[in-house]
Amino acid sequence: MLSVASPLPTGPGGPDGLKGDLMRRSIAVISAAVLGLALITPGGATAAPTAGAPTGGDQLTPAEKLSLAAGIGVAPKAALGAKPKGVNPFLAQVADPAKVDYSGWANYMKAQGAAKDKAREKTLAGTNPSLSALAATPAVVVDEDEIDGTYGGNDTPANAQRVAGYGTGAGQFPKIRVLGSLDNEVITTPTVTPTPEDDGSIPLAGDTFIGFARNGAVVNAQIGDGPHGRQTGDGSNDFDFYKLEAEPGKVITVKTATPTGPLDTVLLLFAADGTLLASNDDFTGLDSQIVYRVTTAGEYYVAVVAYSGLPGDPFDSGSGDGIGDTSPPTEGPYTLTLTSGGVDQDFFALRLRAGDVLGASVKGSPTYLTVYDTVPQEAHGSEQDASFIYPLTSPLPGGGNAVTDYVATKTGWHYVGVSAGSGAYDISVEDYRPPLQGTTPVQTLYLDFDGARVNTGIWGGPGNRDLSPLAAFLANWGLTRADEDALIDAIVAGVTENLKQDLVASGLNGKFRLKIQNSRDHAEAWGKANASRLVVGGTIDESGVETIGIAESIDPGNFETEETAIVLLDVLSGPASDSAASLNRYLTPASDRIAFVGQALANVISHEAGHFFGNFHTDNEDDAANLMDAGGTGFATLFGVGPDGVGGTADDADVDFGYGPFIPSEGFTGTEDTLGRIVFGVTS
Repeated sequence: MLSVASPLPTGPGGPDGLKGDLMRRSIAVISAAVLGLALITPGGATAAPTAGAPTGGDQLTPAEKLSLAAGIGVAPKAALGAKPKGVNPFLAQVADPAKVDYSGWANYMKAQGAAKDKAREKTLAGTNPSLSALAATPAVVVDEDEIDGTYGGNDTPANAQRVAGYGTGAGQFPKIRVLGSLDNEVITTPTVTPTPEDDGSIPLAGDTFIGFARNGAVVNAQIGDGPHGRQTGDGSNDFDFYKLEAEPGKVITVKTATPTGPLDTVLLLFAADGTLLASNDDFTGLDSQIVYRVTTAGEYYVAVVAYSGLPGDPFDSGSGDGIGDTSPPTEGPYTLTLTSGGVDQDFFALRLRAGDVLGASVKGSPTYLTVYDTVPQEAHGSEQDASFIYPLTSPLPGGGNAVTDYVATKTGWHYVGVSAGSGAYDISVEDYRPPLQGTTPVQTLYLDFDGARVNTGIWGGPGNRDLSPLAAFLANWGLTRADEDALIDAIVAGVTENLKQDLVASGLNGKFRLKIQNSRDHAEAWGKANASRLVVGGTIDESGVETIGIAESIDPGNFETEETAIVLLDVLSGPASDSAASLNRYLTPASDRIAFVGQALANVISHEAGHFFGNFHTDNEDDAANLMDAGGTGFATLFGVGPDGVGGTADDADVDFGYGPFIPSEGFTGTEDTLGRIVFGVTS
């Protein structure tokens, strides 16, 4: 439960017009107990290690740090729909998230979603006729049974409409089209006059009188016309804050429209105590939207800002760090619509078997799609189409307003839900079994330490490039060639524990099978059936790919069993002062160097393999370490560095796959079971 501080005093005003401590550093996303809503609350970040001088991301301003923690990028954006520069952050372990165009990649993948969906259909037809035929099976149409024009009849998993006969068992149908409608409370939105500047902080916020005199409002205003705009003030950044009140159960919906001018908006929603509750960038084009279900009565504050950094302190209108020199500047007019009322959300209950791989895509009015597990808790909520990163051999659907996927770990009722829209919808829900289940072949993960020629074009690189072997980097960690065998032993042991022993020990799937082989001890496995390789070696310069590690796809269900990932070693073996991703930052005379370097590399390797076995990134700033944590400020946690800030000592942590919230910057909500998403796809 989020606490809300006592109301702050506001200036004079009336119903016909709007009246005119540094925020917490650590912010983590937790799943709301209701459909489609992410709450952002203070979390426990790992303390920065003492070894090494702070550089790179450590030099970000408070506003930039808060922006990244809230899931809002700070890098320059690509043109809307164009392919951004650099690697896809959904697939990559990046050293510096400040350089990543998160919104640009989300927009690009959405623009490519429908075309990639068609390409997958064509590829399946040529490579896997039986799976292609299953994917082409006509869907059974299911009509929503909630009374037209009403809401509340199927708005939670507890009262979800049950779909009998769905599933992958004999006599069941594995594909449905759910046709229905979202019918929200009717809300009026009169146009009101904005308060004159300065309204750039919580104490200065204009009062919309929503929750008191009205339930909605439209405001026409401008970013850049206040005392902190680039054209009219000191250039630190102009922010516009708006106050409203809401009761539990109400849904606050806020959206911007920028029909004229160059403004690229970002929306923020704060509690009265300055806690950031939700944020959004580029919901539709460059316009933003937040949908937030209220759990605590009180005052809430909406901030409209330009894409150039959050306020460093929501109580200080001058806490921005500069609008920048973009041309044209990201300032200009906007229309803001704010409402608080009853919003329809529809759930449908589907009985899945353990190991079922579910994919869903929605068209029509909804812009949020989610899957809840048997608990029920939100397992994967999405307001985007990221199916571009599925492999071409995956049958899971894509190309919708929102796309989600899920691997069932328990047999029982699961729940698909939609929200954030008004009007008709069409949900495609498809259920498959992983391709290796019931077969003799076993998945092989081949670790190549000898250097390799890799086609880096699959990640936007220059094509076939030769990558240096692991041995070339030993001296950078203070090791010798004589230490190579011991280091490989430590790496293989760590990967085996992470990707084999832990999954067997989970007891979720008694038929889990995975062979882990390596270039020192085994014949070349790459090129053989059901063998994926992970090349450990090479540099950014050699590969032409600016990353630490990157996988070929994210593949729920492991439908493509022959993929490539790389773990480059130049950043990981660089000087301690270069980056928090350098293992040398955590090495001291007290370190067992072989143990720590082996453990850290094993965790990064397991992370990349986790992608092509079906996992997205988890949050690197929540309280629980997870092998799918993105790097950024959380590298020490991913490497297993203990509380003493030194690697290779007795307090180092065993980092595993398990439950964790999705990282905010990638736009998903819910709690990802990173172990469960692997354990049924890698089986026979």
